[in-house]
Amino acid sequence: MSLVPLFDVLRPCLTDGTAVAGLVVLGWEDALAYVRAAEAEQRPVILQAGPGCRAHMPLTVLGAMFRSLGEAASVPVVAHLDHGESLAVCQAAIACGFTSVMYDGSALPLAENIAETRAIVEMAHAAGVSVEAELGVVGYHDSAPSTGTNPAEVARFAWETGVDALAVSVGNSHLMTAPGAAVDMAQLRAIQAAAPDLPLVLHGGSGIESGLRRRLARETSVCKFNIGTELRMVFGQSLRAALARDPIRFDRNQLLQDTVKPMITAARTVIQNLG
Repeated sequence: MSLVPLFDVLRPCLTDGTAVAGLVVLGWEDALAYVRAAEAEQRPVILQAGPGCRAHMPLTVLGAMFRSLGEAASVPVVAHLDHGESLAVCQAAIACGFTSVMYDGSALPLAENIAETRAIVEMAHAAGVSVEAELGVVGYHDSAPSTGTNPAEVARFAWETGVDALAVSVGNSHLMTAPGAAVDMAQLRAIQAAAPDLPLVLHGGSGIESGLRRRLARETSVCKFNIGTELRMVFGQSLRAALARDPIRFDRNQLLQDTVKPMITAARTVIQNLG
């Protein structure tokens, strides 16, 4: 099985009551664990390289790593650039083998967000790459505030940009360490009604209770949940446990290897919950 564009794995979710996990990658061990988990569940998976990851590992390395894992996997794997800052960053990711890019123009005025997103869509589609965009601002828990997505803007944005998926702000928030996000179902359904054939994305999925994630996958056009914080917490807990078990052990590979099985277990739970 090879790497595939984002829209290929999201399209079935519009009608089959499932969603796909967009799992935030920070290194080799979690990327490997996520693919192994997806294979165990026989579900597709989206490997996501966000700004934090890209600050520590070059896109060229990430692209090669994602390609290696995807081409050897028994399930579809999407290599996804998360929160791309510009057309240049999206171009660079495509050159490195990414099959999907997210352009985040959410802080821009609507017309500018549309124009920038449309240019990236044209460039990416010419290369066979999917594009996710953001309308409204998904903020960060206890720091940057959110601005809810205006349903009245959704149809225009979808029509004029041609995006393959749209991240929306409906009460979700990045970096929540426990479920507690209050998703505005009326707002979400109004967004869906404005663009019924467009897969929707919820960033900050760790803050959404697992039962609600499952319900949203079944009942709405939310086809992708971004999950990072809850899995990073498992990584940190398992690494601390590995150090505590043998305080004199110093080999990096041995220590990091002890995080893989717990990460597989946690990722399987996330993937299974979404269908």
